[in-house]
Amino acid sequence: MVTLVLRFKGSMGTVRGIRRLVRLIAFGLVVGAIATELSKPQAERTWHGRVLDMVPYDFRPPTWERIRSAYWNPNSERLFNDRVFGVGWAVNLHRAKTLMEEGFRQLMGTEAAVSIRMTSRSDPDVTNTTE
Repeated sequence: MVTLVLRFKGSMGTVRGIRRLVRLIAFGLVVGAIATELSKPQAERTWHGRVLDMVPYDFRPPTWERIRSAYWNPNSERLFNDRVFGVGWAVNLHRAKTLMEEGFRQLMGTEAAVSIRMTSRSDPDVTNTTE
């Protein structure tokens, strides 16, 4: 039987104790994910799945498509996607941007932001009124 003892001494001790606990949990999840894969017959190992049916893991080499879909996916309403490599979740930055814009508009009582499109000087549809 293993007993985990965390000692908290003041605010710095609390932060250090929390960091230790987070590192220990992360290490345990990585070990659990690897053990899950190694317990399968070699033909059935996929190197991606979930630890304890909750925390996603993926040890396959990342591809640009998977990176893009995890970190910038306008088609997804999820804020947290499965991580591209490792254990845990990735933040869908497009969804985070959308939520922050919505929150800002609600807070400030403004309408939707106007999209700014950069054009080149050779674009015939754009007239320059400043010259």
